[in-house]
Amino acid sequence: MKTKLLTLALSAAAFATVATGASAATLDDVKAKGFMMCGVSTGVPGFAFTDDNGDWQGFDPAVCRAVSAAIFGDSKAVKFTPTTGKTRFTALASGEVDMLARNTTETFSRDVDLKFTFAPVNYYDGQGFMVRKSLGVTSALNLSGATICIQTGTTTELNLADYFRANNMNYEPVPIETNAEAQEKYLANACDVYTTDASGLAATRAAFEKPDEHVLLPEIISKEPLAPLTRHGDDQWSDIVKWTINALINAEELGITAANADEMSKSSNSPDVKRILGTEGEYGAMLGLGKDWALNAIKAGGNYGEIYDRYIGPKTNIGLERGLNALWNKGGILYAAPIR
Repeated sequence: MKTKLLTLALSAAAFATVATGASAATLDDVKAKGFMMCGVSTGVPGFAFTDDNGDWQGFDPAVCRAVSAAIFGDSKAVKFTPTTGKTRFTALASGEVDMLARNTTETFSRDVDLKFTFAPVNYYDGQGFMVRKSLGVTSALNLSGATICIQTGTTTELNLADYFRANNMNYEPVPIETNAEAQEKYLANACDVYTTDASGLAATRAAFEKPDEHVLLPEIISKEPLAPLTRHGDDQWSDIVKWTINALINAEELGITAANADEMSKSSNSPDVKRILGTEGEYGAMLGLGKDWALNAIKAGGNYGEIYDRYIGPKTNIGLERGLNALWNKGGILYAAPIR
């Protein structure tokens, strides 16, 4: 009996060792390289774009920089790979990138069938339609027979088919690969309508020379909870991405900003603030990171609200109100699990 128990104990220990090694694989690889690899879109104004120096900026790259800062204490220890709707999942599954942060909708099949782990939703969206004002169209229900620019390999493609079938309408799809291609074809009158996430439509229209000549129709035909994602089978890495995003959201709720984070870590008496900034508890160690992981993530680009306002908020040319993406105690549904 003792021999059997010893064998079972050794087997359990061996399994735990293997499991721990497997769960730490991505973090170990990232640390060995000295940087992480993040998949972003090919470009959506406000959400992902390159600046005059060729560096990636925007709402989505800011998430990657926060994760990089949590790991290395350096928001620049990240390399970006632009991906399309077709190439993004292959890039993540193959290990070409360590995570995706590029307007990707969380769905059952992407989680269960494609084997991806979604981080907390960081933008609640829905699919809409953009048309030229000159067409005189006021509702998506008036679009039967229209030519529609649509990105292939996306939930947008499936939602469009469902919506038109449910309303006994027909359409002619004009397949496109990137937002830039959609913009080009739409402005060249190769399609009557451009459909994608409403945030993407607002961002695209803001970049037009004459944005007032185009309207977003009132219908929102889907739920598009957008979230960063990682591969199944690496819980430690997925937890790092997950809790970095939770930290940014919680930081906004607690009033922690990029500017005051250091001072609050020294002077705050709030247990919630102390835990998130690393002066109480061993939460960083639980992730395999330092005590200041969340502090560094927040200092990299600010809390969730700061990132939102900088790139896509009401005072930018994108002009997106917080809406559903306001904090739960400010009229929205944005709600992060507590660090405790």
